[in-house]
Amino acid sequence: MAVYVITMVNITDAEKYSKYSALATIANQKYGGEFMVRGGNPEPVEGQLPFQRVVLNKFDTREQARQFYHSMEYQAAKKEREGAADFNMIIVDGV
Repeated sequence: MAVYVITMVNITDAEKYSKYSALATIANQKYGGEFMVRGGNPEPVEGQLPFQRVVLNKFDTREQARQFYHSMEYQAAKKEREGAADFNMIIVDGV
């Protein structure tokens, strides 16, 4: 069963965020992730979505998703992101 990392973001510093994005892409590739949605022009059809950007990242297993998040590569990306975005990330099981 696939596992997804869902991230919802409001970017506050685009230049700094682009550095994060480049580093996060490296970590994603190393740990077997596949971006399914990266930005995606979200259009709320019910309720409100208080985020500008949605990212959906697919992994084969929850362990891979955790390895990605806790990796040195992603933690370096996360450090680069500080002050560049309001950020929410969850791991969920697929069907």
